[in-house]
Amino acid sequence: MDMDSLELRSLVTGDGTLRISLEPQELGEPGPGELLVRVEAAPINPSDLGLLLGPADVSTLQLDGDVLTAKVPQERLGAVAARLGQSLPVGNEGAGTVIAAGPDQQQLIGRVVGMIGGAMYAQHRRIAARDCIVLPEGATPAEGASLFVNPLTALGFVETMKAEGHKAIVHTAAASNLGQMLVRICLADGVPLVNIVRSAEQEKLLRDLGAEHVVDSSQADFIQKLEAAIDATGATIAFDAIGGGKLGSQIMSAMERVASRKMGSYSRYGSDSFKQLYIYGALDLGPTILNRLSFGFSWSVGGWLLTPFLQKAGMETNVRLRERVAREFRTTFASHYTDTISLRDALRPEVVRAYEQKRTGSKYLIDPSR
Repeated sequence: MDMDSLELRSLVTGDGTLRISLEPQELGEPGPGELLVRVEAAPINPSDLGLLLGPADVSTLQLDGDVLTAKVPQERLGAVAARLGQSLPVGNEGAGTVIAAGPDQQQLIGRVVGMIGGAMYAQHRRIAARDCIVLPEGATPAEGASLFVNPLTALGFVETMKAEGHKAIVHTAAASNLGQMLVRICLADGVPLVNIVRSAEQEKLLRDLGAEHVVDSSQADFIQKLEAAIDATGATIAFDAIGGGKLGSQIMSAMERVASRKMGSYSRYGSDSFKQLYIYGALDLGPTILNRLSFGFSWSVGGWLLTPFLQKAGMETNVRLRERVAREFRTTFASHYTDTISLRDALRPEVVRAYEQKRTGSKYLIDPSR
């Protein structure tokens, strides 16, 4: 059974034009180990926006027929040089109903599955069964749409903390969908967690979930409360979704001040408490500013991405984490959405400007079956 599908694709031209369009794709018959899925729910994550919009200036968005265009400033073209002229499919994860399957997967026809593997902003997706989570009977595609990126990232933070010998975590943009999952995981697993938010409303949201240590970066006493929370938890590893600005530096400086107060004698090299900052997001596209002399010489800054983590973690860990997500998809890893839109809605400039803002508590879902 051959299947035609419309797929959302993003292209940046050499002259600095972003083109987003719906393109027809022909999907072949699913072979052994494969499924053909009618996609019915796919979330718009920040990582999806990075591919969908790239470094385009969203104030220049224009819809010309069925093609959405925007200008990419010349000074930003270097950041996407490797993708110039390539039409790329978008959408890291999604969920839907299996409508056909390879000869060894016939038992899955009619079941709802969560999927990862890209090209999810499409009406149909041919995919390996190993890249899916089969949901229990009665589960909806919306419940299975976000079972990979945020859940496995949050679990990956805890796995990384343990593997590197830390005992508590600092997390920024902590009221996000991912941040709420991390709060639930840490409460269940007994992991001390310092949550950094940006408003009183976000602080209340996390405290209502049971979070103990929540600090508001918009308040005048933010640094003092951050130090107190780090002192109480012993946190020496941070995962930063912001990326740009001074927040990462402020976190490590607070860790160093807490450690320095416990030193037996002064050292011009600072404390021997090792501090790790991982940047995993880019909510602030500006440069990362580090006041390196304020946190001694025992520290490291690096990037953290889900795929390299999973590759390094190995099959046993991958299976264990996925099994937990499947067990707790309606509790620990439940996601909530602000609005559900169609593929064509995703091309409307006013809708793009809404979901591009990445507001905390505002998450969009695409339903390509609409």
